[in-house]
Parts: sequence; structure tokens; C-alpha cells
Amino acid sequence: MKNIKNYLWIIAICLCATSCDKGFDELNVNPVALTSVDPGYQLNTAIVNSAPGYGNLSYETTIVKQMITPFSGQGSAANFNQDNRSVAAGNWNNFYQTNIKELTDVIAKTKDVPARSNLYNMARIWQAYSFMVLTDTYGDIPYTQAGKSYLEGVDKPVYDTQESVYNNILSELDAAAAALDASKAKVATDLLYDGNVVKWKRLGYSLLLRAAMRLSKINATKAAEYVAKAVAGGVMQSNADNAMLRHNASFTNPVGSQLNGGQSAFFYLSEDFVDYLKTNNDPRLSSIAVRYVGATSGAQQVEARANRTPDVQIGAPQGYDNTTISSAVAAKKLASLWDYSQLDRTRMASLLAPSYMVTYAQTELLLAEAAFRKWTTGDPADFFAKGIRAHMEQLADYGANTAVPAAAINTYLAAHPLMAGSELEQINTQYWVASFLNGPEAWANFRRSGYPVLAPNPYPGSDLKTEPFIRRLTYTDAELNVNKDNVQQAISRQGPNLLDTRIWWDKK
Repeated sequence: MKNIKNYLWIIAICLCATSCDKGFDELNVNPVALTSVDPGYQLNTAIVNSAPGYGNLSYETTIVKQMITPFSGQGSAANFNQDNRSVAAGNWNNFYQTNIKELTDVIAKTKDVPARSNLYNMARIWQAYSFMVLTDTYGDIPYTQAGKSYLEGVDKPVYDTQESVYNNILSELDAAAAALDASKAKVATDLLYDGNVVKWKRLGYSLLLRAAMRLSKINATKAAEYVAKAVAGGVMQSNADNAMLRHNASFTNPVGSQLNGGQSAFFYLSEDFVDYLKTNNDPRLSSIAVRYVGATSGAQQVEARANRTPDVQIGAPQGYDNTTISSAVAAKKLASLWDYSQLDRTRMASLLAPSYMVTYAQTELLLAEAAFRKWTTGDPADFFAKGIRAHMEQLADYGANTAVPAAAINTYLAAHPLMAGSELEQINTQYWVASFLNGPEAWANFRRSGYPVLAPNPYPGSDLKTEPFIRRLTYTDAELNVNKDNVQQAISRQGPNLLDTRIWWDKK
């Protein structure tokens, strides 16, 4: 009897399998799954993904001595001049896995669709921005074959020389900005400028100016040529043109997320940055800094101890870890290392603080240098003053309690005019301040210009071999494993895969 029951079950299963075969494919298709994505949203994904984050704190802002953590372990990076591949891979993974992948797809989808011409050219501009961050960080990178794994089956892309990457970036920005047309369909989904083509044009030409100035030490003729094109096309005219992300509860500021989370007591303002602002009576310090006076632990960094007065701010020195820094703490008569000044996580590092990628302030300062070099017309001193004013006024975007009063701006500008004989140092030191929290850009301009003049991080456990500062970040271990031959070709051209190997445009 038991065997009969088993046979009956087998027959029933077979009958069900036969009867259910019809329509099987339809039943196994998710009726609510996306079958296609609007490329406008893909562009937004790439823009949102570009906000500077954790790696920006651990490497770039620390290399240029704006931020510092004395704590070792998983976060060891520029604080000790060490090659931490898991952190150094941040820009690579972030931009290739999201930006380049999404933007390559957007460009392929819209290239031959006249109705989406503006979206096509906006994507080209943001792709150029993304590639600039990548090549400025690592040097030679996958460019012509990047992001084409799905489209063309290229899973081991070749590495292009940085020179060829920059040549293409310049051409792309020039062509894409020129091709934007306000008479054509608006990109309604655009979260950066709400489809405003004029603002996108200004962004494209401002990026072209930035890219052109990167060549100042390596190809001055070409730099001057593209500076002229950028100025003729029309760069940013005010802070209303800033490429800025306003964050919300769904997408919080990545820096703010780090500094308001488990690492709230880890990062401090660098001594060099604080001292520069204090020495020059810069009103921006009161917008940036907070010191929890007398704190002896992270738990004591509470509002009751908060002091935002510029005179009491004390930046943390580089060259120490959390144990050896005790001597520096004692020298300043502080209660502990937790007594050093921090980026105020209730204001500029709040969860809802905006992120900036390209700004009017930076653009005016680049124009100041270009005018000084006679690559464009205009008064360098006028551009210089406009750039400083623009950044000070930009701080109001973080909230009323970070706004710099107009009288304070005027007083500062009157006391700090552009002086003959020190133009390049003044302009690029102000660029350093104006690029605060945009570590990739501050670091790139520091390498290009050589300013501000900073003393190297003296930490004794440095991985640097020949240079006093980190000049590039190293290729990822994943690339060295899965794309070894192409990586090795890049290394053979560029130099050792080390922190102190200079990239193409970074010449002494």
C-alpha cells in the first residue's frame, strides 16, 4: 500500500510539471522589475556618487594638511604617509563602478537621439569630471575602453597615458559645452541645475579652464589655448552656478556621515590650516572650526564644551599617532588629543551640509592665475578678490550660523590684496582654502602649483621613498590581480606603483 501511494505522488508531480510547463517563462518574470532605466536618472546617480567622502578625509585633505587623524589601524593612510590599498582604492572603485559605468551607458543610449542631445552632452561633461578625478589620483588609467564591459565585452581595459586622457578631456569638454542648446529639450530630471542649459555650459567651460590649468607646468602653450576657449565659451558668473549637491535624509553628506558616526572623535583640523586662518584673521575659521575645550575623551566632545571663537582654536600637528602625540598635547597645555579643534560636525560637516565639486570661487582664482600668466585678459587682483569673496559668501549655503558677515569680508579683502612678487603663492594658497573639503581638487592644485608652502608630514613610519609628499595613489590590488598585463604596461611607462611616483602633469 505504501508503494502505491509513492507511485501516485510521482504521477501527480509529473502531471503538474507537464501542465505547468505552458506559460512557465511568463510566471518567472518579475512583473514589477525594471526592464530599462531613464538615462537621466543614471546621470543623477553619477552626480550624487561624486560627493567627496571617507577617502577624501584619509588621503587628500590630509596630504594638503587641512585635516588629520592621529589614530592608526584600518584608517592609516596619509596621516602616516602609508599606502593603505583598501582606502587608496576609494576613488577607483567609486568612480569606475558607478560613474563611468553609468555615464558610458547614458552616452551610448543618447548619442544618436536628437531629442536627448542636451542629456548626451551633460553626461559627457560629467564623465570628463569623473575621469579628471581618476587620472589626477592615479595617473595612467583605463579611458578609451573604460565602462564597456556590458556594451562591448571589454573586461580587461587597456590603460591610456595621462597625456592622452587629458587631450581627450579637453576636447570633450570643449565640444560638449558648445553643443548644449537651450532651444532643445530640457532634461527635467537633472538634479544639479534643474535642466538649466546655461548653467551646464558654464560648468563645462569652468571645468575646461580647470583642466587647461593642469597643464601649466607640462604644456603651457596648450594650457593657454584652452584657457582662451574656456573664457570665450563663458565660465561661472556667480555662486548660483556652483556644481553643488544639497543633501537630505535619504542621501546624507558622506563626510558628515563619517564625522557624525563612529568616527566623530577621530578627525581634527590640521595645525597648518588653523594657523594659516588664525594668522591672517580669516573670518572663515569661525564658520569651520569648533573646539571642545577640556575634553579628555570623545564622549566629552559635547555642546556644553563647544567653543567656536577663532582665538581658541588649536589645530592638531602631523607626525604623531595617538600615543606619541601626548608630547604635543602637553606643549599646548591641552587636556588631551580630544581637545584639538575639529571641523564642526553640527554645521559644515552636518549630515545635511552641501557638497561642492566645482565652484565660482575656484573658477575666479584660476582666472586670476591665468590673467597673471597673460593667458587671458583682465586684472589678476580683481579675479583674486572675487574668488575670495565668492568662497566666503558660499559658506552661507551651510546655514545662517556659518555665513561670513559682509563687513568681515570687506575688512579681510582690504587687508589682503594681491601683492606684486607673490601672486602665484597668494592665488593658489587661497585656492587651497576655497577647496576645503573637496580633497581631490585641493590636492591636485597643490601638486600642480606647489602652493601653499607646507612642511612635509614628519611621521617616522612613512612609505615614501623619494618625495616629501604623496604624489599619487597606487593602483588597486584587484586591478593588479585581474588586469595585470595592462596595469604593468602603465607602470612601465609611468614609474613604480608607489605613492611618490609623479603623474604626467606633475613636474618639478
